[in-house]
Amino acid sequence: MTKHSHRFVETFDGFSGYGLERQSNENTVQLYLQKFSDDHLMEAILKRMTDDDLTEVFEITSKMLKKYLTEPEYHQLFLKEEER
Repeated sequence: MTKHSHRFVETFDGFSGYGLERQSNENTVQLYLQKFSDDHLMEAILKRMTDDDLTEVFEITSKMLKKYLTEPEYHQLFLKEEER
């Protein structure tokens, strides 16, 4: 059984655009992030990214995790650790 899911990108059929209202902004960010993390896209883009680009992506994602998740949520939702 897989631990990760990217179902939103496969099922979303609504408006994709940023800047109109909160819900479409959230949908668009989720859509972009799921599309961005696709294995085939990552294979194409990672080797082309500079060290600064890699650092920037790592730092922004780390910042978001620290800002919006509690420690237990980080372990459960991001690391996918099972509860003990």
